[in-house]
Amino acid sequence: MPIDNDYFKNRQQQKGSNNNSNKNDGGNFQPPFEPPEFFKNFGKQSGLVYGVIILVIVLFIAKPFVIINSGEVGIKKTLGEYDLESLKPGFHVLIPGVQKVIVVDTKVRLINYKTIEDMSGYGAGIKINPAINILDARGLPVSIELTVQYRLLADTASNTIANWGLSWEDKIVNPVVRNIVRNVVGGFNAEDLPMQRNVIATKIENGIRAEIEALKGKPVSVESVQLREIVLPRKIKDQIEKVQVANQESERVKYEVLRAKQEAQKKAALAQGEADKNRIEAKGRADAVTIEANAQAKANKLVAQSLTPKLLKMQQIEVQGKFNEALKVNRDAKIFLTPGGSTPNIWVDSSNKQKNTIITR
Repeated sequence: MPIDNDYFKNRQQQKGSNNNSNKNDGGNFQPPFEPPEFFKNFGKQSGLVYGVIILVIVLFIAKPFVIINSGEVGIKKTLGEYDLESLKPGFHVLIPGVQKVIVVDTKVRLINYKTIEDMSGYGAGIKINPAINILDARGLPVSIELTVQYRLLADTASNTIANWGLSWEDKIVNPVVRNIVRNVVGGFNAEDLPMQRNVIATKIENGIRAEIEALKGKPVSVESVQLREIVLPRKIKDQIEKVQVANQESERVKYEVLRAKQEAQKKAALAQGEADKNRIEAKGRADAVTIEANAQAKANKLVAQSLTPKLLKMQQIEVQGKFNEALKVNRDAKIFLTPGGSTPNIWVDSSNKQKNTIITR
């Protein structure tokens, strides 16, 4: 298809007319936009600018530096060979294409061994593994849930990555944990596991810590091992529940027997106390009677000792004198004399039958 050149011809004619008009104006035409001085000299400095831009792009792509954050170390490889010394947190310069840095986390990490139904909770520094299935001493299946806290040692991190690779957790921690748990729990019967929980937890933690930290170069430090759950078979759970119910009933019976025994001892103690009280009171009364009788006997003895013949004669004379005085008033009075002349003498007033007077002395 032929090209239509009329458009270009018209544009050239318009441009020529504009130039003629500018010349007629005396060359005073000013362009509407004045470019900055930088762009006026761009042609002279363009090589330098392009060089800076290219250098920035190369640095961005090659990235000849690395920044290590706190809680991390850098494992540097030079031509595929790991350096023995790990890079500490900070800014480090590399040789692009020759050296490479692998950033490794040295903060505390967790492995949770959990049942399949509860596999949630995965996050940074947390791994979720299935619960550890074990056969007890009689071959019954048991599942163990636990949490292991550990961390990569910064000083030996480079050697650890060189020997074990980036999947060092699955090669160091996980196999040891499963092996120790199987060895420890496999020596118990399933029904004994709940009662031996503390012993089992201690054995598992000590075994895991000793075996991992005994590895050459001490690659990992075990912070803690927590036994969370011992999952038993259904029939073992039912059997344990029955035993617990029987034990509770036995304890209840023992309590009732002890309570009845204590009640009987209490009643016996009360009865003994009452008997002792009555015996003490009776003894007190008997002692009082004895004391009174002894006192009376002593008094009678003293009285008997004091009644001499002369004293009795004097008392008789005194009574006789009173009788004589009474006869002066009442001559009809009857007087009875005690045989032998001893006192007392008795007289009765016979003149007044309604009133008898008895004098004894």
